[in-house]
Amino acid sequence: MFKGIIKRVVAAAVVAASVFLAVLFLGFAVFNALCLITTPLGASAITFGLFSLVALVVALVFLNRSSGDEADEEDEPEGLIAKLVHIVRERPIIGAVGGLGAAFLLLRNPALAAIVASMVAERKMDQGGYSRRRRRR
Repeated sequence: MFKGIIKRVVAAAVVAASVFLAVLFLGFAVFNALCLITTPLGASAITFGLFSLVALVVALVFLNRSSGDEADEEDEPEGLIAKLVHIVRERPIIGAVGGLGAAFLLLRNPALAAIVASMVAERKMDQGGYSRRRRRR
């Protein structure tokens, strides 16, 4: 288990370093392309402005929450499924990470995936979902 955690941390560090280098060299490429048109000082100013604008747009899109959103929050629901749906609606990034984690666990443990599949199938049978589909065919 400890080796798995270390592998994940190393993989995350490699991905973060790769993204950092990709953005850095993208900036360098934009700078060199602009140097062909303008002076190096102008190219650096335009590159800085471009990357600042991208950072501002990302910040506004992902981090902007008006105060009205917090006032409109409804109380947390009671059931486990309802709580999970509430978390996914309120915080989609946490929901996506949780979903990826659950998918990873199900892929790593086929027995657990079979248990979950049987629970879903049993629930559908109780609701009569499968019998209606069979009659239509």
